[in-house]
Amino acid sequence: MAGPALPDQADIIRVGEFSARQMDEWSEKSFAGETVYTPALIDGDTALEAASQSSASGLIRKIRIDIEAYPFLNWRWRIENRLDGTFDEKQKEGDDYAARIYVVVSGGLAVWNTRALNYVWAQNSQAGETWPNAFARDNAVMMALRSAKDPLSAWQTEKRNIREDFIRLFGKEVRYIDAVVLMSDTDNTGNKVTAYYGDIYFSRD
Repeated sequence: MAGPALPDQADIIRVGEFSARQMDEWSEKSFAGETVYTPALIDGDTALEAASQSSASGLIRKIRIDIEAYPFLNWRWRIENRLDGTFDEKQKEGDDYAARIYVVVSGGLAVWNTRALNYVWAQNSQAGETWPNAFARDNAVMMALRSAKDPLSAWQTEKRNIREDFIRLFGKEVRYIDAVVLMSDTDNTGNKVTAYYGDIYFSRD
């Protein structure tokens, strides 16, 4: 069973072609231990498997995207189990997510101007909630797209207007993003989780 066909090349910018096992342009960044990222078959579909056990490391793709021309970020994801406990994801000791994808606007030498917009699969927050990241309150905003109410072992398809989300959550217009990052992390709560990420791309509409 193949994943859904992507639009014509002229209409999209491909960021993560995990269905084709393309990983060359992704590099790992570790925060605490190592989440293991591996291309894998899941229900006959090739995707990127993330296995995290008390770990927090992500994969980063440095790529400059004009989000005035390509404002929509598209991807699929699924989780196979939930994080245990009633931890508060808005505090440092609970800042763990079965799956997250975020986009980064680099501040260059002025690192304090770096901004990150995080889309997360939350456990104890409701879909639609937003809050400042516990470790970088002035620079990163979290948005729960999925929650404990969403089913396990089922693909969910996402489409976000990055340009509009930056305006709404940071109060500023952004022309370019500089990186896309994905991460499954469980270091603060000591949990164990398996998640899968499908292809990631930007589109005009």
